[in-house]
Amino acid sequence: MVFDGYFEFSGQKDNPYGIQVIFSQEETADEKIKKLVEASDQPRSIAVVSDDKDIRFSVRAFGAKTISIEKFIEVKKDNPQEKKQDMLKAELNYTQIAKINQELKKRWLK
Repeated sequence: MVFDGYFEFSGQKDNPYGIQVIFSQEETADEKIKKLVEASDQPRSIAVVSDDKDIRFSVRAFGAKTISIEKFIEVKKDNPQEKKQDMLKAELNYTQIAKINQELKKRWLK
């Protein structure tokens, strides 16, 4: 998880989900997320949970997956481990691709 701002703590706290908490320090959380994905040796293994269109577009360009907050919460409620793995492996179907293309055309080809 990446948050805006500063927070100092010693070491990483153990958590059952293996989630690392990062504070962006002198840059925005958005900038930090983009840099982390871009610098990754395996961006395809990264899933960014966000509804921010700029973040989603940017990290996809580097090969990362994106998940909406609603979808992430839905998966977490049902069966966190099994559903999360299935969701991260899933590819877009043709209907989803067509909807995304339509939305991009509306927004970018005015």
